[in-house]
Amino acid sequence: MIRNVILVGLLLLIAVPSTGQQKSSGAASKPRFGAWGFDLTAMDRSVKAGDSFWHFVNGSWATRTEIPADRTNAGVSVLLVEEAERQVRAIVEDLARDPGQAGRAGRQVGDFYASWMDTAAIEASGTAPLKPYLSNIDAVQNRTGLLKLFATPGYASPVEVGIIPDPADPTRYVAAATQGSLGLPSRDFYLLTGARYDAIRAAYRTYIVTLHQLAGIGDADAKMKRLIDLETALAKVFWEPERRRDIKQIYNPMNRAQLNTLAPQFEWVGYLKEAGLGEVATVVALETTAITEAGKMLDSVPLSTWKEYVTFHFLRTHAEYLPKAFDEAHFKMFSTALRGIPEQRDRWKRGVQLINANLGEAVGRIYVERHYPAESNRQMSELIANLRAGLEARIAASTWMDEPTKQQARAKLAAFDPRIGHPSKWIDYEPLRVDRRDLLGNTMRSAEFDWQLQLARLPKPVDRALWDMTPQTVNAYYNPLMNQITFPAAILQPPFFDPAADAAVNYGSIGAVIGHEIGHGFDDQGRQFDASGRLRDWWTPAAAAEFAKRAEALGKQYDQFEPIPGTKVNGKLTMGENIGDLGGLEMAYAAYRRDVAQHGE
Repeated sequence: MIRNVILVGLLLLIAVPSTGQQKSSGAASKPRFGAWGFDLTAMDRSVKAGDSFWHFVNGSWATRTEIPADRTNAGVSVLLVEEAERQVRAIVEDLARDPGQAGRAGRQVGDFYASWMDTAAIEASGTAPLKPYLSNIDAVQNRTGLLKLFATPGYASPVEVGIIPDPADPTRYVAAATQGSLGLPSRDFYLLTGARYDAIRAAYRTYIVTLHQLAGIGDADAKMKRLIDLETALAKVFWEPERRRDIKQIYNPMNRAQLNTLAPQFEWVGYLKEAGLGEVATVVALETTAITEAGKMLDSVPLSTWKEYVTFHFLRTHAEYLPKAFDEAHFKMFSTALRGIPEQRDRWKRGVQLINANLGEAVGRIYVERHYPAESNRQMSELIANLRAGLEARIAASTWMDEPTKQQARAKLAAFDPRIGHPSKWIDYEPLRVDRRDLLGNTMRSAEFDWQLQLARLPKPVDRALWDMTPQTVNAYYNPLMNQITFPAAILQPPFFDPAADAAVNYGSIGAVIGHEIGHGFDDQGRQFDASGRLRDWWTPAAAAEFAKRAEALGKQYDQFEPIPGTKVNGKLTMGENIGDLGGLEMAYAAYRRDVAQHGE
């Protein structure tokens, strides 16, 4: 059961690395970096900009900067993420010391964080917190019982269900079914050959055995072999990432009869009822053939093996909330073996991320009060307006788009709904029970709360005021179903954005981010949604053919890039980001020239 299904490739998120910050005209304060908001010492002027623009701008910074031992990369986005974590830490630690100072929500945040930080209590509890959940799995006697477990928040399933706005009518919600849980990040890690993949699979086998042993579950080696066989079989039928981002392939609305034809083994009437979707008449099946093949495996794979699958994935997804040995095994597998990270992040940092994931808007309300000035909102509104005007000018000047398509593109651009800083209304966490002494239980109850929140929204019109990120998230996104661009408060800080910095720097940093997100509305997938967010082909055949020709050329260019020796970019998979990056920079520069015309250099 997943907590929040979103159509792959529809909700497009991006954290865009940037080198600058900016200044507003007449700002009284000084920019945080340099005299005008940009760190000139980062540049390497010995490199010609035409040879390597990145090294020209960042070369000296790259030479003197070491990647922290608990991360895979370094850069301005990392610096800002760490700053936001420190800001949130101050909030949650205040609430952990005095949980009652911000009402019930404050107590929930403080108690949840305290349950994470109390490692002595976690060690003393040992594996006891696992017992009721593993007992639920042990009690399964037949397929109906297994499907009931699949439909329960917190337990893995080869096919998961969730709730999304309907791409054909984004004013209403619809249920969706998608391919489900694998232990490794994608099917490639099971199927590709080579020393790197062999080493990861070997580490994963060791990890499976270790978790079983730590949980006191016998016959670990045999269970591991059966799990690897099952997950490899699932990986073979699961869809490739580039296919999953193709809206035309993944939008397949089906009634109950059609679902039963697609995969009768899932006993859809009972499965959906257990998930709280008993009244739903239509479900969007995303990866249709994967769902069919997973259903066939319910016939061919013994019930006992499926129970082992659910048991292991419960241990895997909750290992961080268990005693240190579980947590260290999880880190060794998914950080060291998989990503090459040698050092675990400080526990408080991980605790901040845990709170953001489970009580994010409760923290976000306080975060906005402390860290989001009104001036940022005013300047961002002006930036966005100029970016939109810059794209509108580019649409008008296009030599390959015909006039009917241009008119539709202008209508979509005019309908863009920008959200800046924070939601206009907040999630009410009142029903969520948080126990200061029960970390694992807190995470399970949070998953159930989140699912019940979604179920409560299902019969109602789509709520356009909802956010898919918290205000303290250093990121931004475009949602094609809403035709919305969203910029949380945390990204609106130096070095991405500085109200006191020069306009050129702001347009080169947050301006490029804004342009990137607007660009997603017109990339290879976003362009298939109209001004209202509805899946509709508004392109003339001639304009669509011209777009496809240019996108193919861009993809082939990216196919040649080799950021890691022996590993080239998949231009088709990254197409949306490539278009967003290229278009975002072009929009940002056009918008800056517009700003200069308005305010001067």
